[in-house]
Amino acid sequence: MEHGRIAVIRERLRAEADPERAKAAQTYMKSAMPSLGVRVPVVRRMVLTTAKELPFVSPAELRHDVRLLWREATWREERYAAIDLTSLKSVSKDLEMLPLYEEIIRTGAWWDFVDGVSDRICALLQHHRSTLTPLLRKWATDPDFWIRRAAITSQLKAKSATDKELLSAVLDANLADKEFFIRKAIGWTLREYAKTDPQWVRDYVETRQAGLSQLSLREAMKHLG
Repeated sequence: MEHGRIAVIRERLRAEADPERAKAAQTYMKSAMPSLGVRVPVVRRMVLTTAKELPFVSPAELRHDVRLLWREATWREERYAAIDLTSLKSVSKDLEMLPLYEEIIRTGAWWDFVDGVSDRICALLQHHRSTLTPLLRKWATDPDFWIRRAAITSQLKAKSATDKELLSAVLDANLADKEFFIRKAIGWTLREYAKTDPQWVRDYVETRQAGLSQLSLREAMKHLG
């Protein structure tokens, strides 16, 4: 039953569809892909329930279903469901997921999809630093600004495990960028890390203040005064 799991997810998503909410969601996301109007927590709960009822026999099978659900999606929530499948513990340390995350970022090309896999990339970085560190440095200068955003936000949840040298490198590479989603990501990342090491963030802001956009600066200092 190769496509059984995907069929169940699709059927459950459609059963929860809310046409009125779908219109508002599509407008909010500025999305060409239509929405079913299913709330994100509901999608996540549905996906995890389905994965528990119909467990994957291998990481390869999971990657297959994620890729198929992502590529064949006709509704935005189907893509959310594909991303939610990647949250399963069986693939949290699996480097073979990396090409799939890159595909999601490049072809999704919008903040909800890109940010949806940021913590997955963070988890891979913690377990495969020798591979991920040079890759993220490369991503930080990629022509695709969504890939660059992913590099910037890749340590959002790292807290005390944050590689500060890597963080500085990916931020510095993008300080001059005028793209809103890059400037927002810089500020967001600094704001989050300030919860762990406020002095580092203060020092970073002080030494880079001339290069930081007002948006990035405002976000970075939001809780630092």
